[in-house]
Amino acid sequence: MKQVNKVVLAYSGGLDTSVIAKWLEETYRCEVVTFTADLGQGEEVEPARAKAEALGIKEIFIEDLREEFTRDFVFPMFRANTIYEGEYLLGTSIARPLIAKRLVEIANETGADAISHGATGKGNDQVRFELGAYALKPGIQVIAPWREWDLNSRESLLAYCEKHNIVVEKKKGKSPYSMDANLLHISYEGGILEDPWAEAEEDMWRWSVSPEQAPDQSTYIELSYQKGDIVAIDDQPMTPATVLAYLNKVGGDNGIGRLDIVENRYVGMKSRGCYETPGGTIMLKAHRAIESITLDREVAHLKDELMPRYAKLIYNGYWWSPEREMLQQMIDQSQLPVNGKVRLKLYKGNVTVVGRQSDNSLFDENIATFEDDAGAYDQADAAGFIKLNALRLKIAANKGRKLL
Repeated sequence: MKQVNKVVLAYSGGLDTSVIAKWLEETYRCEVVTFTADLGQGEEVEPARAKAEALGIKEIFIEDLREEFTRDFVFPMFRANTIYEGEYLLGTSIARPLIAKRLVEIANETGADAISHGATGKGNDQVRFELGAYALKPGIQVIAPWREWDLNSRESLLAYCEKHNIVVEKKKGKSPYSMDANLLHISYEGGILEDPWAEAEEDMWRWSVSPEQAPDQSTYIELSYQKGDIVAIDDQPMTPATVLAYLNKVGGDNGIGRLDIVENRYVGMKSRGCYETPGGTIMLKAHRAIESITLDREVAHLKDELMPRYAKLIYNGYWWSPEREMLQQMIDQSQLPVNGKVRLKLYKGNVTVVGRQSDNSLFDENIATFEDDAGAYDQADAAGFIKLNALRLKIAANKGRKLL
């Protein structure tokens, strides 16, 4: 076991990380620094301070990172219209590089030689935290207790707490699900969801009403874009975090953003999870709409071809990799003309684009019209275009290629 003098722990104040804080002191004989991030999870993070103090922690970091999270991680990801395996909006994945960044920064500030996290050895988060940490500080030591200790059940964790006089808050009506939340989403795993045939219970969902219970009247909103990012809603300027919080509320009220999927984890297993991402669902639809009139066809298609690779990089924990940074520069360059407004109709779980406009629009009514275009487009030109594109098909057919 390598000597550790001080370790920075990603600390939530819950059962697992409270045990980890004590276990690190006991096992490594080191000083523990705690870091708690407010990423918009909807719960107060300040109580973590009192819990850390009760454990004897001297250096405690509690930070509001909602604006940085949305501005520097969520918005850049949505410029690429990013979804993993066709559905997942990467709500958990995109939070991990920011946490890894702050763990390393705090380690530098406090002179710590190690960081620690509460991710299990079965999940993706261990990979995301550690790849990020090593990219930002190659010599950092990472301690992952779930890969070292023998406390492999809730009962053993509670017994450890009793032995070491760790006070654990007992919540009434505790959810049977493993949940993760931030300003972009809330996720649910475990419980009955481990059976992919079982339907999620209605009372599991926390951020959205069911589409059946959503209002009978449509809600209209207008999103204003500058360089691919939303800067105002209904002409009211907003910060990135305020935009996302507002869209979560209006989306959830209209039954938008529920998802039930089985995804392929990077570590090799399939996992069933349910997600609520109301704001992100609206953002994805609207961003594609504003791009539809402002991006050149081949630029738009190239972005669509590269997006799955970009999504996989984020899902697998490679946010801080050179290839992600390279892709990001290309994506951001494509967003320079992505300015204007999108009008949306929200109704019972659906997001419908009903209008889009931009001073950078490439849509030409004179050419696109079904009426008289006054010579703006010569339809006779299409004959030669078709014949040239059919040439290789004709050659193949004449050489005996059989299709039927």
